[in-house]
Amino acid sequence: MSDFLPTGIQLTYLVAASLFILGLKKLGSPATARNGNIVAAVGMLLAIAATMLDQHVLNYQMILLGLAIGSGIGAIVAYKVQMTEMPQMVGLLNGLGGAASALVAVAEFWRLLDSSQAIPLDVNISMLLDVLIGGVTFTGSFLAFAKLQGLISGSPITFPFQQPFNLLLLGAYIVGSAYLIITPDSLPIFLGVVGVSLVLGVMFVIPIGGGDMPVVISLLNSLSGVAAAAAGFVVMNNMLIIAGALVGASGLILTEIMCKAMNRSLFSVLFSAFGTGSSSGGGAASGGATDQSVRSIDPEEGAMMLGYARSVVIVPGYGMAVAQAQHSVRELSDQLEKMGVDVKYAIHPVAGRMPGHMNVLLAEANVPYTQLYDMDDINPQFDQADVALIIGANDVVNPAARSDKNSPIYGMPILEVDRAKQTIVIKRGMSTGFAGVDNELFYKDKTTMLFGSAKDMVAKLVSEVKQL
Repeated sequence: MSDFLPTGIQLTYLVAASLFILGLKKLGSPATARNGNIVAAVGMLLAIAATMLDQHVLNYQMILLGLAIGSGIGAIVAYKVQMTEMPQMVGLLNGLGGAASALVAVAEFWRLLDSSQAIPLDVNISMLLDVLIGGVTFTGSFLAFAKLQGLISGSPITFPFQQPFNLLLLGAYIVGSAYLIITPDSLPIFLGVVGVSLVLGVMFVIPIGGGDMPVVISLLNSLSGVAAAAAGFVVMNNMLIIAGALVGASGLILTEIMCKAMNRSLFSVLFSAFGTGSSSGGGAASGGATDQSVRSIDPEEGAMMLGYARSVVIVPGYGMAVAQAQHSVRELSDQLEKMGVDVKYAIHPVAGRMPGHMNVLLAEANVPYTQLYDMDDINPQFDQADVALIIGANDVVNPAARSDKNSPIYGMPILEVDRAKQTIVIKRGMSTGFAGVDNELFYKDKTTMLFGSAKDMVAKLVSEVKQL
């Protein structure tokens, strides 16, 4: 039995890894995403069970206690968190993952130090990498959480000589790491590099504006996976290495997709201090930063435009998420379909505050997956759309990205709603989006503004459509 146990554990890890890969594959489509989560969760359950049988586990009571407490907290948080707060939760979980990985390295260093064993070079390097990546992920993710939650300003925070200061910190970490490779039993130096890694995480996120938080969250998710893989090398656990590598690779791919969706390089996202992070509200009828006029309508006029259309494309944005209007939007869609209107949803990759934010919200309202279209698929169809209904979206529908070479968002792929025959924009006021630039769409002849809360305005549209 004792001879079979190590082989059985590794075979179980292999099955779990296969389930992780299958789960990731299913996460690629909204229609199979839930099943993908379940498949990956089963894989994680197998991995945990196999690890618990490992002969290196000495104290099952403490592990089971930790599992019980963590599972309880996780269940309560998952039940209570609002869908609009999901990006913050993802950022928080990224940070906790990075902290857990870094603590593995700290614990292993302490164990080897207490046992007076020589620390092998490969283990030493793995620990130092784990501390660096895990520490940066921990503090960086918690700072991203604070920005998204509004605990601190979402605007970029910069100061003179910021980049030289960051280079100095990184240099201090490299020097400290080199010292530990030569003298691996120096506890003060080890604690020093741990502290530097935590400060680097803060410095990594503070110069990034709120508009770039979806990319930052995706990147930090990738880093949490890399940190887990490094922890796997520290404790020589194959499952941890595989799982971390999968998370790291998928997060990095998603980060690249997000950067392409904004037509910006990752370097620009991290170091250009782009975006305001918040927007100041303007008056409902004001032109914001320009003296151009807009044409506003009331819900009755909007309902007539929608109800007598043949094709309507709904474009959800963060304003819909804030107002929690997704259920009202689904009700409006149902009413229009009863009247014979063809309804589609246009999803921009960076709409909201995390990748897939709009998909998650609409799935919560049971919007059929077949009605969701990504940017490449829906853009050619706007020419045939009678009405494009924009609900709380801003930068992702701004034609300046296509036409104004002086605009900060020039070149960013957008949803080309201005090609529709008519455009209705539901928005509280004339404030700018996260990029901090005025939206040309609001002033076009074919655009009408429906000012007010997304949830209230959509509910009024539903009421008026029912009376047609």
